[in-house]
Amino acid sequence: MKTIAVIGGGITGVTTAYALAKRGFEVTLFEKHRYAAMETSFANGGQLSASNAEVWTHWSTLLKGIKWMLKSDAPLLLNPKPSWHKLSWFAEFIASMPAYRQNTIATARLAVAAREHLFDWAAQEGIDFDLKQQGILHIYRDKAGFDHAARVTELLAQGGLARRAVTPSEMRAIEPTLAGSYYGGFFTESDSTGDIHKFTTGLAAAIARRGVHCLYGQDVQSVTTNGRQVDVTVGQADERRTSVFDGVVVCAGVASRAVAARLGDRVNIYPVKGYSITVNLLDESSRAAAPMVSLLDDETKLVTSRLGEDRFRVAGTAEFNGYNKDIRDDRIRPLIDWVEQCFPGMSTRSVVPWAGLRPMMPNMMPRVGRGRSPCVFYNTGHGHLGWTLSAVTADMIGSLVQQGLQERNVPGRLRTADA
Repeated sequence: MKTIAVIGGGITGVTTAYALAKRGFEVTLFEKHRYAAMETSFANGGQLSASNAEVWTHWSTLLKGIKWMLKSDAPLLLNPKPSWHKLSWFAEFIASMPAYRQNTIATARLAVAAREHLFDWAAQEGIDFDLKQQGILHIYRDKAGFDHAARVTELLAQGGLARRAVTPSEMRAIEPTLAGSYYGGFFTESDSTGDIHKFTTGLAAAIARRGVHCLYGQDVQSVTTNGRQVDVTVGQADERRTSVFDGVVVCAGVASRAVAARLGDRVNIYPVKGYSITVNLLDESSRAAAPMVSLLDDETKLVTSRLGEDRFRVAGTAEFNGYNKDIRDDRIRPLIDWVEQCFPGMSTRSVVPWAGLRPMMPNMMPRVGRGRSPCVFYNTGHGHLGWTLSAVTADMIGSLVQQGLQERNVPGRLRTADA
């Protein structure tokens, strides 16, 4: 049996370990936290949203970023302090703009395919993750935003996704609790929502049952390869320990860039901070005032999910500020204000804030494939669509690893020794 290491215990790492275990590999998952899904997979927006497949590599995104640069509560915030990493990332972002259409279509196609895998896996393993299959409603306050969404809808259709324009009265019928004045919207009935943390921890339990060695609290110090094997070293100082594998899949989120560099690969991921709040619906009136249908407000770049009966999640914003996970009040306050404006009957007395770093590639496409070494693979860089795309990219990388190791015909083994 061939041995594979998976670096990272978030949504992409756990789904990758699952896809590999189902293919008969002996899998070891390394995660620095004591549990799975404790970073970017902890409290995201909850949307499984093929309708949000539009990539950001559009001139309008860049212009908005420049416009909002000095506005602390802006949906997209760019710290003007330069760094080589940031400059190189934005240079590649601009260079990717000609591929905006094809990458949006490709992302939609991936998102549609991912649903089948994710729902099937959840059913097979009996995972309850507050799934709601009630669609996603995109809301627009002006004609310009609505017209741009109409053009995006044409691209999504080419990727196999159907969504329809709806009038303000139809919007109120779809989600009666939504307050405010709107020009129109687009509704995607096939989209859904769920709790990413619940799903990932449930699948982590499933991979353990399937024989995956889940090593939590293991801070990976180095990953090296000689082209035939991969050495993974964990621990500190004289307590370091090295394990040898036939291959490795890097699913380390924003840490993937540093791991790749040590393996001789360039994976230009930038950490784009996003924020969320979880509103605890403590009374019946708040539960009645909170929406059941998921929303995406394109103007404020906020998304919502109803998680069970007593939680309401609001998430969004994009902050280019390096590896910084500080939870800033001036970034959280607009999310609370938005809730109070759009759902005035909902109490915001109990709100839990959170921030996480999205691993984003400059072209907004996940890095799924082989590295320079034949025993190194990547499944990372999913940006704001990690939850939406994770199941399909895990299945893709599972097939690539299977093909790659069969080509090498390496006899399987796992050896552990002190470093």
